[in-house]
Amino acid sequence: MALLFVTDDREYLLAPGETFETDLGVLEIPEDVESGDTVSTHLGTEFTARALRGPDLFEHFDRTGAPMMPRDVGLVLGETGISGGDRVLDAGTGTGVLSAYAARAGADVVTYERDPEFAENARENMALGGVADTVDVRTGDLLDSVGDLDSDSFDVLTLDTEDAADVVAHAPDLLVTGGFVAVYSPFVEQTREVVEAAREVGLADVRTKETIQRRMDFDERGSRPSTAGVGHTGFLTFGRID
Repeated sequence: MALLFVTDDREYLLAPGETFETDLGVLEIPEDVESGDTVSTHLGTEFTARALRGPDLFEHFDRTGAPMMPRDVGLVLGETGISGGDRVLDAGTGTGVLSAYAARAGADVVTYERDPEFAENARENMALGGVADTVDVRTGDLLDSVGDLDSDSFDVLTLDTEDAADVVAHAPDLLVTGGFVAVYSPFVEQTREVVEAAREVGLADVRTKETIQRRMDFDERGSRPSTAGVGHTGFLTFGRID
């Protein structure tokens, strides 16, 4: 599996046995390299090998669009409790950040992506993230496959699609008792549709949160929230099967 090789403010994602040329020198990665090892270029610059963590996947996955931000992923994991032994059904794979996080938390994931090229890219990302064996990336529309899935067989349903409200209507047939629905929506109009669909099929504890964070700036003048931007990403709606 590829590792990050870090020095000062630089990091490169490289595989064992790879040779990489930089202005700091040629970096030859040993076949038996492990996380924590130090590798030097031919000019003597040292790089430290580091295993990939979740935020590293967000930074280094090959993107096919705007991936879900780590803070949004954290809310999904925290609100649904995805963990070892869970089965997660996902739609709108995209880059695959959420699926990879869920798998690294111990879940088995089935995720649907309509675009064949996006789906293939996501499979490559799952291999990079070391979760190819526990994330099943399927090409197609989840709505077209609902009837082929085992009923009451998933613990969590996660959605990042325009037709999320239509999928939520099937949640009672897909989730175990106590299972969760988590929907990411970039627009409030879609969010309202999801909430209405969730209430119509009888989901419990339906609630929506806007995800927003502000960085803090610290300098010689003082400390304050950053003026660089508001930090809004989207809306997350959750519900549960009674």
